Amino acid sequence: QVQLVESGGGLVQTGGSLRLSCAASGRTFSSYSMGWFRQAPGKEREFVAAISWSGGSTYYADSVKGRFTISRDNANTVYLQMNSLKPEDTAVYYCAAQPTTLRSYVYTRPYEYRYWGQGTQVTVSS
Repeated sequence: QVQLVESGGGLVQTGGSLRLSCAASGRTFSSYSMGWFRQAPGKEREFVAAISWSGGSTYYADSVKGRFTISRDNANTVYLQMNSLKPEDTAVYYCAAQPTTLRSYVYTRPYEYRYWGQGTQVTVSS
């Protein structure tokens, strides 16, 4: 069992930056592939970014490529650095974890993830 807790959300102006954190507790964190998703009101949950459990592979949605960066440390935390934020980035952001034996594999679909955090709100004002 893994528990995920997101933090770092908030209100920011267009062009601003935020850094989201996802702290994991429970079983061995290093064997989990991690991802960030977001869900805006009235919309489906969508993929944002993912990182392999080795940290060597990352993947981004086209809408955030070049603006967002996903990373992880050895202290059970995964980050999402968000720069050049736009109003369309407004959503609840969720962290997700999936146990895996595949060192460099990343998952991009919500159903591929077993564990989810409670979400953190990001609001970008125009």
